[in-house]
Amino acid sequence: MESSLKAIHQQSVPLVREIAGIWAEFLDGREVEAGDSFFEIGGNSLIGIRILDRLSETYGVRLSVRDFYLAQTPARIAELIELGRART
Repeated sequence: MESSLKAIHQQSVPLVREIAGIWAEFLDGREVEAGDSFFEIGGNSLIGIRILDRLSETYGVRLSVRDFYLAQTPARIAELIELGRART
């Protein structure tokens, strides 16, 4: 299991950058890093819902609001998207 998570992480690097870019769009162009916490960099529930919609449209994986709020970083969101893709 650990090796499969490591493989997912390696594949996720470009995805993390894309997700950080999406967050930046919704956060008025603010620079977003892989480990930035959504709420600490100015995110709120309304922006979170809009980002979730964009992620679903872009990557074809639906994340719950709960998953998004618990994950809180672009890196963790990328992991969840990769896990969702692996299940389909």
